Amino acid sequence: MRWAQALTGIALAASLLAAPRLARASDLVLSLSKSRITITSSFTGDNIVLFGVIGAGAPADGPHPFDVVVSVRGPSQGFVTWRKERRFGLWMNVDGRSFLAAPSYLAVLSNRDPALMADADTLRQEQAGFANNRLLQRVGSDYADVVPEDPFRQAFLRVKQAQGLYVERPAGVEFIAPNVFRAVVPIPGTAPIGTYDVVVKVFADRVLVNRGALSLDVAKVDFEQTVATAAQNQPWLYGLITAFGALAVGFIANIAFRRD
Repeated sequence: MRWAQALTGIALAASLLAAPRLARASDLVLSLSKSRITITSSFTGDNIVLFGVIGAGAPADGPHPFDVVVSVRGPSQGFVTWRKERRFGLWMNVDGRSFLAAPSYLAVLSNRDPALMADADTLRQEQAGFANNRLLQRVGSDYADVVPEDPFRQAFLRVKQAQGLYVERPAGVEFIAPNVFRAVVPIPGTAPIGTYDVVVKVFADRVLVNRGALSLDVAKVDFEQTVATAAQNQPWLYGLITAFGALAVGFIANIAFRRD
């Protein structure tokens, strides 16, 4: 079994060295199965596989010689979370919280619970783990992150998780050899377009020993890209064409299905 694992690690390391999208961070080599995802009208989601090889020189004994946290962040966007209350028989928005420059997509994958990898201060500083990712918010006249138990923060995370845009998998990183790991990053059909940052952090003996980063592009192609570009660059013209198109479809449907 050890010989098989060693051969697997050597073969994978060689393939990573020849990969087109590859990043080195001293002793850490990373590669993605594909560096670009194209979205068409039939796109329903995809999976990207991240491979990593941790170089020699780090500890290789014990049940967890290495710990790995993979964080994938999509383009930043602003969001507002509301708190509703029932008043006068109706549910109404009574309070809100603005999230500034929050990642539109966030996936945190690790080989075990990040809380077991290092002390709490180190995890917060490195944003290692789902709860440790900073989400800048506007609270009154101040701008800051809040405690993980904040109800607005929890509501924001619940909404994004329900949409499939925020993912946490404490067992999402698999070691296929002592120094070789893989992680499958799910990209949903509703993934926003833009550049995604893939950041990998390696811990050993509860200390951060290495880090590396890659980028992943999510883009629309062909007709979808043309429509998206027009909507972004010429919103008024796009809105007028859409409105006239809807009127034309309604007029044709009225003629086709009217009863004499």
